[in-house]
Amino acid sequence: MAIAAALLAIAPSSAKIRCVDEAQVVNGQLAVTPWCEDENLAKVAQAYGARVTGAAIRDNPNLKAQICRFVGADIRVKDTCAGYIDFDRRR
Repeated sequence: MAIAAALLAIAPSSAKIRCVDEAQVVNGQLAVTPWCEDENLAKVAQAYGARVTGAAIRDNPNLKAQICRFVGADIRVKDTCAGYIDFDRRR
């Protein structure tokens, strides 16, 4: 039992979530996840000069809406921000 607990203590470093843009690497495959979407949104917003983290976006839905409006229709976050801004520019 003590050995199992010791192995579990080591496991979190190897269990770190890895993202490629808005997709999480799961068993060698890419799957879009909300966690990685928020991390990607933060990365894109940082490129525009915003001081924001993925954790802050996850913890505050209003911040996510503000960031989505801030980055506009950037193609890298279009799907992530679809519910927060209107991409129809014909109006």
